[in-house]
Amino acid sequence: MKEKVNAKKTITLVIFIAILAFCGYTLFHGLSVGIYDIGKIGDHVHYGLDLTGGVNVVLQAEATDDSGITSEKMDSTVAAIKKRVDSMGVSEAQVSKQGEDRIRVSIPSVQDQQQALDMIGKTAQLEFVGPDGEVILTGKDVVDSKAVQQKSSSGLAEAVVTLKFNDEGTQLFADATQKYLNQQISIKLDEEVISSPKVNVAITNGEAVIEGMADMEEAGNLAELIRGGALPVKLSPIEVTTIGPTLGQDSLNQSLIAGAIGIAAVLLFMLVMYRGLGFIADLALIIYIMLDLILMVFANVTLTLPGIAGIILSVGMAVDANVIIFERIKDESRSGKSINAAIDAGFKRAMGTIIDSNVTTLIAGFVLFFMGSGSVQGFAVTLILGIIVSLLTAVIITKHLTKLVIGTHLFGSGKFYGI
Repeated sequence: MKEKVNAKKTITLVIFIAILAFCGYTLFHGLSVGIYDIGKIGDHVHYGLDLTGGVNVVLQAEATDDSGITSEKMDSTVAAIKKRVDSMGVSEAQVSKQGEDRIRVSIPSVQDQQQALDMIGKTAQLEFVGPDGEVILTGKDVVDSKAVQQKSSSGLAEAVVTLKFNDEGTQLFADATQKYLNQQISIKLDEEVISSPKVNVAITNGEAVIEGMADMEEAGNLAELIRGGALPVKLSPIEVTTIGPTLGQDSLNQSLIAGAIGIAAVLLFMLVMYRGLGFIADLALIIYIMLDLILMVFANVTLTLPGIAGIILSVGMAVDANVIIFERIKDESRSGKSINAAIDAGFKRAMGTIIDSNVTTLIAGFVLFFMGSGSVQGFAVTLILGIIVSLLTAVIITKHLTKLVIGTHLFGSGKFYGI
Protein backbone atom coordinates (compact mmCIF):
# COMPACT_ATOMS: atom_id res chain seq x y z
CA MET A 1 0.00 0.00 0.00
CA LYS A 2 1.33 3.40 -0.95
CA GLU A 3 2.10 5.66 2.00
CA LYS A 4 0.44 9.05 2.31
CA VAL A 5 2.41 11.96 0.90
CA ASN A 6 4.26 13.89 3.61
CA ALA A 7 3.24 17.50 2.87
CA LYS A 8 5.81 19.06 5.21
CA LYS A 9 8.78 17.26 3.66
CA THR A 10 7.40 17.82 0.16
CA ILE A 11 7.24 21.58 0.76
CA THR A 12 10.74 21.46 2.26
CA LEU A 13 12.04 19.70 -0.87
CA VAL A 14 10.38 22.22 -3.19
CA ILE A 15 11.77 25.17 -1.20
CA PHE A 16 15.23 23.58 -1.18
CA ILE A 17 15.23 23.13 -4.97
CA ALA A 18 13.96 26.70 -5.44
CA ILE A 19 16.70 28.11 -3.19
CA LEU A 20 19.32 26.01 -5.00
CA ALA A 21 18.10 27.31 -8.38
CA PHE A 22 18.18 30.91 -7.09
CA CYS A 23 21.69 30.50 -5.68
CA GLY A 24 22.88 28.90 -8.91
CA TYR A 25 21.45 31.73 -11.01
CA THR A 26 23.00 34.38 -8.75
CA LEU A 27 26.35 32.60 -8.70
CA PHE A 28 26.70 32.22 -12.46
CA HIS A 29 24.75 35.25 -13.74
CA GLY A 30 24.93 37.77 -10.91
CA LEU A 31 22.06 39.74 -9.39
CA SER A 32 21.24 43.44 -9.05
CA VAL A 33 18.70 44.65 -6.48
CA GLY A 34 18.55 48.43 -6.14
CA ILE A 35 21.97 49.72 -5.13
CA TYR A 36 23.19 46.21 -4.40
CA ASP A 37 25.00 44.36 -7.14
CA ILE A 38 26.20 40.79 -6.69
CA GLY A 39 28.59 39.99 -9.50
CA LYS A 40 28.82 36.53 -11.00
CA ILE A 41 31.42 34.17 -9.62
CA GLY A 42 33.55 34.42 -12.77
CA ASP A 43 34.26 38.09 -12.04
CA HIS A 44 35.75 37.21 -8.66
CA VAL A 45 37.94 34.29 -9.70
CA HIS A 46 41.66 35.00 -10.10
CA TYR A 47 42.88 33.67 -13.45
CA GLY A 48 46.38 32.54 -14.28
CA LEU A 49 48.58 33.67 -17.11
CA ASP A 50 47.51 30.84 -19.41
CA LEU A 51 43.88 32.04 -19.20
CA THR A 52 44.30 35.82 -19.34
CA GLY A 53 47.52 36.31 -21.28
CA GLY A 54 50.70 37.87 -19.95
CA VAL A 55 54.40 37.21 -19.77
CA ASN A 56 56.31 34.24 -18.46
CA VAL A 57 60.05 34.62 -17.82
CA VAL A 58 62.67 32.07 -16.72
CA LEU A 59 65.73 33.72 -15.14
CA GLN A 60 69.14 32.10 -14.80
CA ALA A 61 70.97 32.98 -11.57
CA GLU A 62 74.70 33.66 -11.56
CA ALA A 63 76.84 34.11 -8.46
CA THR A 64 78.24 37.57 -7.72
CA ASP A 65 80.87 36.36 -5.23
CA ASP A 66 82.91 33.29 -4.36
CA SER A 67 80.18 31.71 -2.20
CA GLY A 68 78.28 30.58 -5.31
CA ILE A 69 74.55 29.94 -5.63
CA THR A 70 72.99 28.84 -2.34
CA SER A 71 69.41 27.97 -1.40
CA GLU A 72 69.32 30.96 0.95
CA LYS A 73 70.36 33.33 -1.84
CA MET A 74 67.73 31.92 -4.16
CA ASP A 75 65.02 32.29 -1.50
CA SER A 76 66.08 35.89 -0.87
CA THR A 77 66.04 36.59 -4.60
CA VAL A 78 62.54 35.16 -5.00
CA ALA A 79 61.31 37.32 -2.10
CA ALA A 80 62.95 40.43 -3.57
CA ILE A 81 61.42 39.83 -7.02
CA LYS A 82 57.98 39.32 -5.47
CA LYS A 83 58.34 42.62 -3.64
CA ARG A 84 59.50 44.31 -6.83
CA VAL A 85 56.63 42.96 -8.93
CA ASP A 86 54.10 43.90 -6.24
CA SER A 87 55.45 47.46 -6.26
CA MET A 88 54.54 47.61 -9.96
CA GLY A 89 50.89 47.11 -9.04
CA VAL A 90 50.67 43.78 -10.89
CA SER A 91 48.14 41.39 -9.34
CA GLU A 92 48.32 37.60 -9.19
CA ALA A 93 51.95 37.39 -10.26
CA GLN A 94 53.69 34.11 -9.45
CA VAL A 95 57.38 33.90 -8.60
CA SER A 96 58.91 30.51 -7.84
CA LYS A 97 62.20 28.65 -7.91
CA GLN A 98 62.78 26.25 -10.77
CA GLY A 99 65.52 23.78 -9.97
CA GLU A 100 68.52 25.04 -8.01
CA ASP A 101 69.55 28.10 -10.01
CA ARG A 102 66.53 29.31 -11.96
CA ILE A 103 63.49 31.44 -11.15
CA ARG A 104 60.21 31.48 -13.05
CA VAL A 105 58.13 34.67 -13.03
CA SER A 106 54.58 34.60 -14.44
CA ILE A 107 52.72 37.90 -14.66
CA PRO A 108 49.14 37.74 -16.01
CA SER A 109 47.22 40.67 -17.47
CA VAL A 110 50.19 43.03 -17.73
CA GLN A 111 49.50 46.22 -19.68
CA ASP A 112 53.11 47.02 -20.59
CA GLN A 113 54.93 43.73 -21.02
CA GLN A 114 58.26 45.28 -22.02
CA GLN A 115 58.32 47.38 -18.88
CA ALA A 116 57.58 44.26 -16.83
CA LEU A 117 60.47 42.43 -18.50
CA ASP A 118 62.81 45.35 -17.83
CA MET A 119 61.79 45.59 -14.19
CA ILE A 120 62.19 41.85 -13.61
CA GLY A 121 65.44 41.55 -15.52
CA LYS A 122 67.31 44.29 -13.71
CA THR A 123 69.27 43.01 -10.75
CA ALA A 124 69.39 46.41 -9.00
CA GLN A 125 72.95 45.88 -7.74
CA LEU A 126 73.43 49.35 -6.29
CA GLU A 127 76.96 50.30 -5.24
CA PHE A 128 78.67 53.45 -3.99
CA VAL A 129 82.28 53.34 -5.19
CA GLY A 130 85.14 55.63 -4.16
CA PRO A 131 87.62 57.17 -6.62
CA ASP A 132 90.08 54.43 -5.70
CA GLY A 133 87.61 51.74 -6.83
CA GLU A 134 86.74 50.65 -3.29
CA VAL A 135 83.08 49.73 -2.71
CA ILE A 136 81.79 51.90 0.12
CA LEU A 137 78.33 50.41 0.57
CA THR A 138 75.67 48.56 -1.46
CA GLY A 139 71.92 48.42 -1.86
CA LYS A 140 71.59 46.19 1.20
CA ASP A 141 72.45 49.25 3.31
CA VAL A 142 69.50 51.24 1.87
CA VAL A 143 66.25 51.12 3.89
CA ASP A 144 64.16 53.51 1.77
CA SER A 145 64.20 55.22 -1.60
CA LYS A 146 61.82 57.76 -3.15
CA ALA A 147 61.48 59.74 -6.37
CA VAL A 148 61.11 63.46 -5.70
CA GLN A 149 61.62 66.78 -7.43
CA GLN A 150 64.13 69.31 -6.17
CA LYS A 151 65.68 72.48 -7.46
CA SER A 152 69.04 72.22 -9.13
CA SER A 153 71.89 74.70 -8.73
CA SER A 154 70.46 76.61 -11.70
CA GLY A 155 67.09 76.91 -10.01
CA LEU A 156 65.26 74.43 -12.29
CA ALA A 157 63.20 71.55 -10.95
CA GLU A 158 64.78 68.16 -11.59
CA ALA A 159 63.84 64.57 -10.76
CA VAL A 160 66.08 62.86 -8.22
CA VAL A 161 66.06 59.67 -6.16
CA THR A 162 66.51 60.02 -2.42
CA LEU A 163 68.21 57.29 -0.39
CA LYS A 164 68.03 56.61 3.33
CA PHE A 165 70.64 54.30 4.85
CA ASN A 166 70.44 51.95 7.83
CA ASP A 167 72.70 52.50 10.85
CA GLU A 168 75.63 50.61 9.36
CA GLY A 169 75.23 52.36 6.00
CA THR A 170 74.99 55.75 7.69
CA GLN A 171 78.35 55.21 9.40
CA LEU A 172 79.98 53.85 6.26
CA PHE A 173 78.75 56.77 4.17
CA ALA A 174 79.84 59.31 6.79
CA ASP A 175 83.32 57.82 6.88
CA ALA A 176 83.55 57.74 3.08
CA THR A 177 82.41 61.33 2.56
CA GLN A 178 84.98 62.44 5.12
CA LYS A 179 87.68 60.33 3.43
CA TYR A 180 86.85 61.44 -0.13
CA LEU A 181 86.16 65.11 0.61
CA ASN A 182 86.34 67.23 -2.59
CA GLN A 183 86.46 64.03 -4.66
CA GLN A 184 83.80 62.15 -6.62
CA ILE A 185 81.91 59.09 -5.42
CA SER A 186 80.41 57.01 -8.21
CA ILE A 187 76.93 55.53 -7.84
CA LYS A 188 76.63 52.35 -9.90
CA LEU A 189 73.55 50.34 -10.80
CA ASP A 190 74.36 46.93 -12.27
CA GLU A 191 77.96 48.04 -12.95
CA GLU A 192 76.76 51.13 -14.84
CA VAL A 193 77.64 54.56 -13.45
CA ILE A 194 74.42 56.52 -13.09
CA SER A 195 75.73 59.43 -11.04
CA SER A 196 79.11 60.77 -9.88
CA PRO A 197 78.48 63.56 -7.39
CA LYS A 198 81.34 65.53 -5.84
CA VAL A 199 81.63 65.36 -2.06
CA ASN A 200 81.57 68.93 -0.77
CA VAL A 201 80.93 68.15 2.90
CA ALA A 202 80.85 65.07 5.10
CA ILE A 203 77.30 63.60 5.11
CA THR A 204 76.44 62.16 8.50
CA ASN A 205 72.62 62.14 8.48
CA GLY A 206 72.34 58.83 6.62
CA GLU A 207 70.74 60.29 3.48
CA ALA A 208 71.90 60.76 -0.10
CA VAL A 209 70.54 61.88 -3.46
CA ILE A 210 70.98 60.33 -6.92
CA GLU A 211 70.85 62.97 -9.63
CA GLY A 212 70.88 62.73 -13.41
CA MET A 213 67.38 61.31 -13.87
CA ALA A 214 65.68 62.19 -17.17
CA ASP A 215 62.22 62.55 -15.63
CA MET A 216 60.04 61.47 -12.69
CA GLU A 217 59.13 58.18 -14.42
CA GLU A 218 62.79 57.15 -14.65
CA ALA A 219 63.36 58.27 -11.06
CA GLY A 220 60.29 56.34 -9.90
CA ASN A 221 61.41 53.15 -11.66
CA LEU A 222 64.86 53.37 -10.08
CA ALA A 223 63.39 54.03 -6.63
CA GLU A 224 61.13 50.97 -7.02
CA LEU A 225 64.10 48.81 -7.96
CA ILE A 226 66.09 49.99 -4.96
CA ARG A 227 63.13 49.53 -2.59
CA GLY A 228 62.69 46.02 -3.99
CA GLY A 229 66.06 45.18 -2.52
CA ALA A 230 69.42 44.41 -3.98
CA LEU A 231 69.41 40.90 -5.35
CA PRO A 232 72.12 38.60 -3.98
CA VAL A 233 72.59 37.04 -7.42
CA LYS A 234 72.79 38.25 -10.99
CA LEU A 235 69.86 37.22 -13.18
CA SER A 236 69.72 36.73 -16.92
CA PRO A 237 66.50 35.92 -18.84
CA ILE A 238 66.92 32.64 -20.74
CA GLU A 239 63.30 32.06 -21.73
CA VAL A 240 60.57 34.61 -22.38
CA THR A 241 57.09 33.52 -23.38
CA THR A 242 54.34 35.97 -24.15
CA ILE A 243 50.72 34.85 -24.26
CA GLY A 244 48.33 37.32 -25.85
CA PRO A 245 45.04 38.13 -24.09
CA THR A 246 43.05 36.79 -27.04
CA LEU A 247 44.76 33.39 -26.91
CA GLY A 248 44.29 33.26 -23.14
CA GLN A 249 40.59 34.12 -23.44
CA ASP A 250 40.16 31.45 -26.12
CA SER A 251 41.77 28.89 -23.81
CA LEU A 252 39.44 29.93 -20.99
CA ASN A 253 36.33 29.73 -23.19
CA GLN A 254 37.30 26.33 -24.59
CA SER A 255 38.04 25.00 -21.10
CA LEU A 256 34.68 26.22 -19.78
CA ILE A 257 32.85 24.64 -22.71
CA ALA A 258 34.71 21.35 -22.27
CA GLY A 259 34.05 21.40 -18.52
CA ALA A 260 30.34 22.15 -19.04
CA ILE A 261 30.00 19.29 -21.55
CA GLY A 262 31.79 16.89 -19.20
CA ILE A 263 29.67 17.84 -16.19
CA ALA A 264 26.45 17.66 -18.24
CA ALA A 265 27.43 14.17 -19.42
CA VAL A 266 28.05 13.09 -15.83
CA LEU A 267 24.68 14.50 -14.69
CA LEU A 268 22.90 12.67 -17.52
CA PHE A 269 24.74 9.41 -16.82
CA MET A 270 23.75 9.46 -13.14
CA LEU A 271 20.15 10.23 -14.04
CA VAL A 272 19.92 7.38 -16.55
CA MET A 273 21.74 4.78 -14.46
CA TYR A 274 20.28 5.52 -11.03
CA ARG A 275 17.00 7.31 -11.81
CA GLY A 276 15.70 8.91 -8.61
CA LEU A 277 18.96 8.37 -6.76
CA GLY A 278 20.73 9.82 -9.77
CA PHE A 279 18.56 12.94 -9.54
CA ILE A 280 19.56 13.30 -5.89
CA ALA A 281 23.22 12.82 -6.83
CA ASP A 282 22.87 15.51 -9.51
CA LEU A 283 21.52 17.97 -6.93
CA ALA A 284 24.43 17.15 -4.62
CA LEU A 285 26.88 17.55 -7.51
CA ILE A 286 25.49 21.00 -8.34
CA ILE A 287 25.90 21.99 -4.68
CA TYR A 288 29.45 20.62 -4.78
CA ILE A 289 30.38 22.74 -7.82
CA MET A 290 28.93 25.88 -6.25
CA LEU A 291 30.70 25.33 -2.91
CA ASP A 292 33.98 24.51 -4.64
CA LEU A 293 33.94 27.73 -6.67
CA ILE A 294 33.01 29.84 -3.63
CA LEU A 295 35.86 28.31 -1.61
CA MET A 296 38.31 29.00 -4.45
CA VAL A 297 37.33 32.68 -4.42
CA PHE A 298 37.64 33.01 -0.63
CA ALA A 299 40.96 31.13 -0.65
CA ASN A 300 42.29 33.43 -3.44
CA VAL A 301 43.17 30.44 -5.59
CA THR A 302 44.59 31.39 -9.00
CA LEU A 303 42.77 29.35 -11.63
CA THR A 304 44.89 27.91 -14.45
CA LEU A 305 44.32 25.33 -17.17
CA PRO A 306 45.76 22.54 -14.95
CA GLY A 307 43.56 23.91 -12.15
CA ILE A 308 40.47 23.44 -14.31
CA ALA A 309 41.64 19.86 -14.92
CA GLY A 310 41.86 19.42 -11.14
CA ILE A 311 38.29 20.65 -10.73
CA ILE A 312 36.95 18.27 -13.37
CA LEU A 313 38.90 15.37 -11.84
CA SER A 314 37.44 16.15 -8.41
CA VAL A 315 33.96 16.14 -9.99
CA GLY A 316 34.69 12.59 -11.09
CA MET A 317 35.77 11.74 -7.53
CA ALA A 318 32.50 13.17 -6.19
CA VAL A 319 30.44 11.10 -8.62
CA ASP A 320 32.55 8.02 -7.87
CA ALA A 321 31.59 8.32 -4.19
CA ASN A 322 27.89 8.44 -5.14
CA VAL A 323 28.27 5.40 -7.39
CA ILE A 324 29.82 3.40 -4.54
CA ILE A 325 27.02 4.46 -2.17
CA PHE A 326 24.22 3.68 -4.63
CA GLU A 327 25.64 0.27 -5.52
CA ARG A 328 25.79 -0.55 -1.81
CA ILE A 329 22.17 0.56 -1.45
CA LYS A 330 21.20 -1.74 -4.32
CA ASP A 331 22.96 -4.68 -2.68
CA GLU A 332 21.20 -4.03 0.63
CA SER A 333 17.83 -3.68 -1.12
CA ARG A 334 18.31 -7.01 -2.95
CA SER A 335 18.85 -8.70 0.40
CA GLY A 336 15.26 -7.87 1.34
CA LYS A 337 15.68 -4.65 3.33
CA SER A 338 13.26 -1.75 3.04
CA ILE A 339 14.29 1.38 1.14
CA ASN A 340 15.10 3.33 4.32
CA ALA A 341 17.04 0.44 5.84
CA ALA A 342 18.91 -0.14 2.58
CA ILE A 343 19.89 3.55 2.43
CA ASP A 344 21.20 3.57 6.01
CA ALA A 345 23.17 0.36 5.50
CA GLY A 346 24.44 1.47 2.07
CA PHE A 347 25.87 4.74 3.37
CA LYS A 348 27.38 3.02 6.39
CA ARG A 349 29.07 0.22 4.43
CA ALA A 350 30.30 2.56 1.67
CA MET A 351 31.90 5.01 4.09
CA GLY A 352 35.17 3.12 4.57
CA THR A 353 35.75 2.64 0.85
CA ILE A 354 34.99 6.31 0.08
CA ILE A 355 37.32 7.62 2.77
CA ASP A 356 40.14 5.28 1.70
CA SER A 357 39.93 6.28 -1.97
CA ASN A 358 39.74 10.01 -1.21
CA VAL A 359 42.50 9.99 1.39
CA THR A 360 44.93 8.31 -1.01
CA THR A 361 44.14 10.94 -3.66
CA LEU A 362 44.53 13.69 -1.05
CA ILE A 363 48.00 12.36 -0.19
CA ALA A 364 48.96 12.53 -3.86
CA GLY A 365 47.56 16.08 -4.03
CA PHE A 366 49.60 17.24 -1.03
CA VAL A 367 52.76 15.66 -2.47
CA LEU A 368 52.19 17.52 -5.75
CA PHE A 369 51.61 20.78 -3.88
CA PHE A 370 54.68 20.64 -1.65
CA MET A 371 57.05 19.04 -4.16
CA GLY A 372 55.83 20.73 -7.33
CA SER A 373 55.76 24.33 -8.49
CA GLY A 374 53.79 26.67 -10.75
CA SER A 375 50.97 24.98 -12.67
CA VAL A 376 51.53 21.69 -10.81
CA GLN A 377 50.69 23.45 -7.55
CA GLY A 378 47.64 25.02 -9.18
CA PHE A 379 46.39 21.58 -10.17
CA ALA A 380 47.09 20.25 -6.67
CA VAL A 381 45.22 23.08 -4.90
CA THR A 382 42.02 22.69 -6.94
CA LEU A 383 42.21 18.90 -6.57
CA ILE A 384 42.63 19.07 -2.78
CA LEU A 385 39.81 21.59 -2.34
CA GLY A 386 37.57 19.57 -4.64
CA ILE A 387 38.13 16.29 -2.79
CA ILE A 388 37.43 17.87 0.61
CA VAL A 389 34.20 19.44 -0.65
CA SER A 390 33.18 16.26 -2.49
CA LEU A 391 33.50 14.26 0.73
CA LEU A 392 31.18 16.75 2.41
CA THR A 393 28.58 16.62 -0.35
CA ALA A 394 28.73 12.86 -0.98
CA VAL A 395 28.61 11.76 2.64
CA ILE A 396 26.45 14.43 4.29
CA ILE A 397 24.41 16.32 1.70
CA THR A 398 23.59 13.30 -0.49
CA LYS A 399 22.43 11.31 2.54
CA HIS A 400 20.16 14.08 3.85
CA LEU A 401 18.76 14.74 0.39
CA THR A 402 18.05 11.04 -0.06
CA LYS A 403 16.27 10.89 3.30
CA LEU A 404 14.27 14.01 2.41
CA VAL A 405 13.13 12.69 -0.99
CA ILE A 406 12.25 9.28 0.44
CA GLY A 407 10.42 10.97 3.32
CA THR A 408 8.09 12.86 0.99
CA HIS A 409 6.53 9.51 -0.08
CA LEU A 410 6.01 11.03 -3.52
CA PHE A 411 7.69 8.01 -5.08
CA GLY A 412 7.17 4.78 -3.18
CA SER A 413 8.36 2.37 -5.84
CA GLY A 414 11.87 1.01 -5.59
CA LYS A 415 12.08 1.11 -9.40
CA PHE A 416 12.00 4.91 -9.31
CA TYR A 417 15.15 4.85 -7.20
CA GLY A 418 16.78 2.27 -9.42
CA ILE A 419 16.76 -0.43 -6.73
